[in-house]
Amino acid sequence: MTLDDKQAREKLIARREELVSLSEDSAEARETVTLDQQSVGRLSRMDAMQQQAMAQATERQRTAEISRIKNALKRLDEDEYGSCVECGEVICEKRLEIDPAATHCIKCAGR
Repeated sequence: MTLDDKQAREKLIARREELVSLSEDSAEARETVTLDQQSVGRLSRMDAMQQQAMAQATERQRTAEISRIKNALKRLDEDEYGSCVECGEVICEKRLEIDPAATHCIKCAGR
């Protein structure tokens, strides 16, 4: 494993841990909204439901990013990290610095 691969792995693992922590912290916001009209007014319920929907959408994005990270770590283990999954060309180092889980080179990502 090269130094760059080690740095990429550390960056990916740190980001995965951050996402898991955020997911755990926001679990309550994704829970079912209580529709008890006596304890909560109509607008408050609507606001709570909107916040719940936003929290659920954010969780779906987190889950997708965790999956991308898992796949990037797998590519590191298989010595395929840094190569475009579509054309096989090397992914630009700057692109991997910005998004260590990138799977496509700039050319293929633009298609």
